[in-house]
Amino acid sequence: MDMNPETTLSALRDFCAERVGVELATRLVGLARPGFALTAAGPGEAAGHSRFGGRAMLEPGTPWPTCEGFPLSLLAVLDTDALAPWLGGLLPPGTGLLNFFCLDFESEQRDPVADALMGKFIGNDPQVVRVIAARSAHAVETDPPSGSSVFAPVQWAASAGFAFPDTWDPAWDHLDLGPEADDKARAMPGMYIADLFPEWGQRPGALDSEDIAFGRPVYPTGSGPWMPGGEDPNVYHHLLQLSGQDEWWIGGDGGWMHWSIPTDALRAGDFSRAIPTPDIW
Repeated sequence: MDMNPETTLSALRDFCAERVGVELATRLVGLARPGFALTAAGPGEAAGHSRFGGRAMLEPGTPWPTCEGFPLSLLAVLDTDALAPWLGGLLPPGTGLLNFFCLDFESEQRDPVADALMGKFIGNDPQVVRVIAARSAHAVETDPPSGSSVFAPVQWAASAGFAFPDTWDPAWDHLDLGPEADDKARAMPGMYIADLFPEWGQRPGALDSEDIAFGRPVYPTGSGPWMPGGEDPNVYHHLLQLSGQDEWWIGGDGGWMHWSIPTDALRAGDFSRAIPTPDIW
């Protein structure tokens, strides 16, 4: 994290203004959300306790999450104590560790019961995931119950930056493109912006990773976030994108897992309202 958020946003706004002018650049940067590129950590690089796999970090007495009584599997831990300074007050103070659980129905470790459950619950059903917070000073590594998979831990380094909506994300529909944009641009604003910035990947604060904390989700299938009951995805905030690991995948041949949460619940620290928004192919 070489720069603070304000410095990075200023550099990002200047980068955009050189190509589309100050007014559109200011509106465009308004869509950027702070996040982190997650990569395997070298010695001394880990972002606190952030990691893929391993055992859950829960406060003593916390019930293990289940789907119809069958235990979910711990997929990741995010240490928000290490990440919060970049997030600008998005999280309540003292949020601590976030444990990300999901029903394991794909890995070689999966229990046959999980296969039966996935015949009943599709991958974007809220019952197949859970996010549980634990205060860092109280959290302890917790052994899972029988049936829950345990994946080899990979500590994460976290590189801070800002994420923009994916090409087909409905968040683009709220961007005022200005009077120069034609009807085609207004119909496909994400594509229009991409065409204006052939060097978009070189922008300040770009998150260059398939695994991302916070920020915004990426959907390689060319789709966008699906929300239960047709809710507006713009009132949700992205928590974690997990592209897959050697031991775990979602969706058979591939697929990326996402956890999202209503922004008001995130600011209140109510992680019981987190939902899955996977991209499966």
